[in-house]
Amino acid sequence: MKLDHLRIPVTDLARSRAWYVATLGLKVEFEVPDRQTVALQDSHDFAIFLQQTSAAVLPNGCALWFQVTDVDATFAEWSARGVEFAHAPRKTYWGYGAELKDPDGYLIRLWDERSMKEN
Repeated sequence: MKLDHLRIPVTDLARSRAWYVATLGLKVEFEVPDRQTVALQDSHDFAIFLQQTSAAVLPNGCALWFQVTDVDATFAEWSARGVEFAHAPRKTYWGYGAELKDPDGYLIRLWDERSMKEN
């Protein structure tokens, strides 16, 4: 069994689509305008479906972990691009990594295999 995709509700589809593409580098796989949905894909074919909802959305503690090659280098590169982080790479209860939030407040956590083993 393999997890293939995840749907998260968002309050502004265009804003969230732009953020996930520009900030995280996800690619648009397809869009379903009449369902106010866009499927975004990572570099390993995992898809996140963003779907606009009419009700106010609360993140409800949902967090997405993205593995990167080097969390410290990614933090430096993205910070130089103007990406705002909740915190720089550091040791946390879930391991070592950096954290940011998407436009709806969902936690986005970056980690790498090397740092996780060392910390």
